Amino acid sequence: KASVFSILDSQHSSLSMASGSEGQGSPPSTPQRPPNRLGQERSPYLLQHAHNPVDWYPWGQEAFDKARSEDKPIFLSVGYSTCHWCHVMERESFEDEEIGKTLSDNFVCIKVDREERPDVDKVYMTFVQATSGGGGWPMSVWLTPDLRPFIGGTYFPPKDSGRRPGLKTVLTRIMEQWQDNREALESSGERVIEALKKGTSIAANPGETPPPAHDVANRCFVQLAHSYEEEYGGFRDAPKFPSPVNLMFLMSFWSVNRSSTEGSEALQMTLHTLRMMALGGIHDHVAQGFHRYSTDSSWHVPHFEKMLYDQAQLAVAYISAYQVSGEQVFADVAQDILLYVSRDLSDKSGGFYSAEDADSLPAAGGSEKREGAFCVWMGSEVRELLPVVVEGATGGATEADIFMHHYGVKEQGNVDMEQDPHGELQGQNVLIVRYSVELTAARFGLSVAKVSELLASARAKMAEVRKSRPAPHLDTKMLASWNGLMLSGFARVGAVLDDKALLERAVQAAGFLKEHLWDAERQIMLRSCYRGDEMEVEQSVSPIAGFLDDYAYVICGLLDLYEATLQPEWLRWGEELQDRQDLLFWDAEGGGYYCSDPTDPTVLLRLKQDQDGAEPSANSVSALNLLRLSHYTGRKDWSQRSQQLLAAFSDRLTRVPIALPEMVRGLMANHYTLKQIVICGQRDAPDTSSLLATVNSLFLPHKVLMLADGETEGYLYQRLPILSSLTCQGGSATAYVCEDFTCALPVTDPQELRRLLLE
Repeated sequence: KASVFSILDSQHSSLSMASGSEGQGSPPSTPQRPPNRLGQERSPYLLQHAHNPVDWYPWGQEAFDKARSEDKPIFLSVGYSTCHWCHVMERESFEDEEIGKTLSDNFVCIKVDREERPDVDKVYMTFVQATSGGGGWPMSVWLTPDLRPFIGGTYFPPKDSGRRPGLKTVLTRIMEQWQDNREALESSGERVIEALKKGTSIAANPGETPPPAHDVANRCFVQLAHSYEEEYGGFRDAPKFPSPVNLMFLMSFWSVNRSSTEGSEALQMTLHTLRMMALGGIHDHVAQGFHRYSTDSSWHVPHFEKMLYDQAQLAVAYISAYQVSGEQVFADVAQDILLYVSRDLSDKSGGFYSAEDADSLPAAGGSEKREGAFCVWMGSEVRELLPVVVEGATGGATEADIFMHHYGVKEQGNVDMEQDPHGELQGQNVLIVRYSVELTAARFGLSVAKVSELLASARAKMAEVRKSRPAPHLDTKMLASWNGLMLSGFARVGAVLDDKALLERAVQAAGFLKEHLWDAERQIMLRSCYRGDEMEVEQSVSPIAGFLDDYAYVICGLLDLYEATLQPEWLRWGEELQDRQDLLFWDAEGGGYYCSDPTDPTVLLRLKQDQDGAEPSANSVSALNLLRLSHYTGRKDWSQRSQQLLAAFSDRLTRVPIALPEMVRGLMANHYTLKQIVICGQRDAPDTSSLLATVNSLFLPHKVLMLADGETEGYLYQRLPILSSLTCQGGSATAYVCEDFTCALPVTDPQELRRLLLE
């Protein structure tokens, strides 16, 4: 890799910490310089850098042309607006006049928001991980004028620190190497990219079929069971991530293995994890919603950032757990998540914002932002807020005594030092439910109803106090992909609970996507739009075309919205979008979809994401979308395409299915064939509603639901002429449960339908 990689060798071992996986927050404001080029951008992350003394360019042709005409290397810096280490590097280096001058004079400097341009981020992160063994944000990569990377890392301090070279040293050495050793630099970068092209290729061999679903699902279960942490649930000890893709797989696995010990173990793992998360500090007990992850194994002290994609997937996981178990607590948590999103992450246009930061200014004052400042409590604060002695409570206990007992609040704080490396949470408490309401009631000699009421009233008072604290930064960028995930959340929860307000919010979100992120003229999804200064929706000067996940997640959201509202317009749009997705991203040779436009010459690697991580791989989501759509449209080519996609990933599915639990669900759905549940009746009639409520009360991962309302000129009847032969029996709403439109005897009684669906 030429001598230049030795520049970074010493620091890579310790660099993976800088992964945006610590506290997040914006830097304190300094007297502002006139804005640089980024002042014209709309991304909150780019705007955070608009007053640096660095001649930043956004990713685009102007920057590339400048690098070529001046024959300068490119310095590419990638991050996102709620990334703690991005803010640290900005404060230390990009606000430094001397470093700013060195960068601007010797490099073409490009800033990228990874949430706006996941394609650029993925290519160069693949390079950084391959050459350094670590990765994370901020990502710092140096490229040739033709965009080939030759050196990369993550966070650099401004000056040398121990064995870690500072940014000044790195810049000086790269400038020297560019002058004296350029050929070696360029050829090493070229070699790495060529190796990555081979190493990241995912394709099916001609005639290959998907691997056997039963074996893959069993192996996925065994791998998850092996990594499961029994005491508090979750997978691995710490840090602990919610990983909804794992939980959704385990519930699907249970649904086809209900009578086996493995099936009941899968269910127990899921429900225990969801219960423990709901009790933990990762769940915001005062203002709802879930934080990003837990720094410990008991879900207690979180990294406090809140991401839209977590809320979306967790709402679906909790409502699925409610369908499976019938336990009200799971439905309550799902509603609680949607309350948070409706209140704090919603735009009046119907769109959803991306994230809320972890860091904010302390309520007591000071200019230094702190991790969790908005969410944590001192024991003395709680005592002051809840001083009233509770009538009839043992030992003359106050509301504060009862609250502090229940939520583990201590006078000296309840955060261990190892969970607080920077001492930001000293003397503070992160609320965590330590006892059941029954135990707390028994401890203080009160009724369960009285304690429940007291705790709810205390949480409401604390929510009011929080409103008066300095709020964390809100990333008001609206992404098509994450809005698609959230659309599924509102549609699924609304359908299960038959909650009209949630379904209206889902319809509003779909309307927002169609109005603001669908370019009808060019027939493409757009990646993002933004909240303007006057609270109106804005688009950037040159809108970013949507990526694979912008199509796949939105299509999934539209299919869920159809099943929740039975309004065929959403199915029709879903079909349209799937056609566009196929045209833009399908790999006709190897099968599967590319993550971004494979014809874009500025994106060096044509990647297909092969991991279901914090967000599911768009290929995993597409495997199920294609199958569902083939049943709604009668298009057999889409079920074949789903098979071809799964065949392309067959090596990974066979070896490490734990990396693709969402895709394993798609493989299972292909294997078990989807049940078609057709309800004949008028949409809003009571007898239709009670049949629909029966379907929605059950967790049925392998089904499509449709309404045959007799409108034979309508969208569904045109696609599926067979619907005309399914009619209402004796004038009542009637359900048909079919496979490939071979139907069981029609039923009109909800209990009979339930029995049929559970067979």
